[in-house]
Amino acid sequence: MLYTAYELGYAAISPARIAAGIGARMWRSPFNPIADSWLARTAAASLDMFEHASRRYPRPEWKIEETVIGGVPAAVEVETVLHKDFGDLVHFRRDEDAVKAGGGEADPKVLIVAPLSGHYATLLRGTVEAMLPSHDVYITDWIDARHVPIIAGRFDLNTYIDYVMDFLREIGPGAHAIAVCQPGPAVLSAAAVLAEENDPARPSTLTIMGSPIDARRSPTVPNLLAQERPFEWFESNMIHTVPAPYAGMLRRVYPGFIQLYSFLSMNSDRHVNAHYDYFEHLVTGDGDSADKHRQFYDEYLSVMDMTEEFYLQTISEVFQKHSLPKGELMHNGRKVRPDAMRDIGLMTVEGERDDISGIGQTQAAHDLCLNIPDRMKIDYVQEGVGHYGVFNGSRWRKEIQPKVQEFIRAHDRNVRGRQHLKLVAQS
Repeated sequence: MLYTAYELGYAAISPARIAAGIGARMWRSPFNPIADSWLARTAAASLDMFEHASRRYPRPEWKIEETVIGGVPAAVEVETVLHKDFGDLVHFRRDEDAVKAGGGEADPKVLIVAPLSGHYATLLRGTVEAMLPSHDVYITDWIDARHVPIIAGRFDLNTYIDYVMDFLREIGPGAHAIAVCQPGPAVLSAAAVLAEENDPARPSTLTIMGSPIDARRSPTVPNLLAQERPFEWFESNMIHTVPAPYAGMLRRVYPGFIQLYSFLSMNSDRHVNAHYDYFEHLVTGDGDSADKHRQFYDEYLSVMDMTEEFYLQTISEVFQKHSLPKGELMHNGRKVRPDAMRDIGLMTVEGERDDISGIGQTQAAHDLCLNIPDRMKIDYVQEGVGHYGVFNGSRWRKEIQPKVQEFIRAHDRNVRGRQHLKLVAQS
């Protein structure tokens, strides 16, 4: 009923939202003789605030059209190379001529596994942009569960692991995997399964960033909430039915708007202050600052639903039972064995001020992957950054990404092979 009530509420205020948008434009119109007055600017700002607070935020676009490879501009085309019911494999295909001219032919293939935790994969736009100049980048683009017909079946943690393996197989042998935040346990499990099967698609390296591999270490507020509440509480209070007219009607989901409320409540003071500043920017005519605010919140407020089974299994296995670090996680009836990984490089990255995945939670991966040689392991903690700073922002671009790039290059089987053939040919 909550989902239906939410949709009815949105529909009920739609006329007021439309009127507010029209009113804001009227107050700012060049034909309005008092448009530059304090009264007009304040009225327009107030109406603008209401319109933006009550609107529906669609799935953002990637807006990545170009990168620079070795000083050479290269056009980028965003293409879906594998479509599945609950997620796509997206490739940022760089112009081949520009890649050759910039010396990027030997760039490693990298799969960035985006979190399925409420936001779309476009939240990692900055992650992708920083990797593109020196990597052939792919990313998982998860689909909003409310748009997936119920006939498509279930999508749980096991299915998520299957998808990661399918995507790695599609990319081909020698790819590198980067798990950003929530998918860490699933991607580690996928790599372990592929390694145990000696599958050629097993990744050359696995980089895990700000992830709850072992949520018992340095527990944060979200971790404690998951532990304090019984499983039945999440099942009874967080799961709702998708209403008509969505394609996924009757599917049971963890709605994105509930997750968004959780995000906002964790840092409510910061968000309130940001919107107060936005109001002042509108009144004073500071268009650049207002645009930056809109760009951030257009992305931040765009959320998606997760399937009931994926959300509840994640709560149970990752945050309550801690199945992976205890050696008890099962994938399709078979125990996941991280110790099967022997030739996969492992890098963990954490933020000093991470309030989502505390220090040590990601580092736990090293303890599980006992048979990876120490020379193929790196643990890095970035000073002065919180959760999002691990994979986005200036510290990511200037300090973290270069270290990830160096690690990938050092353990790239394909690059080493091409370099060897090149040396043989030259001799």
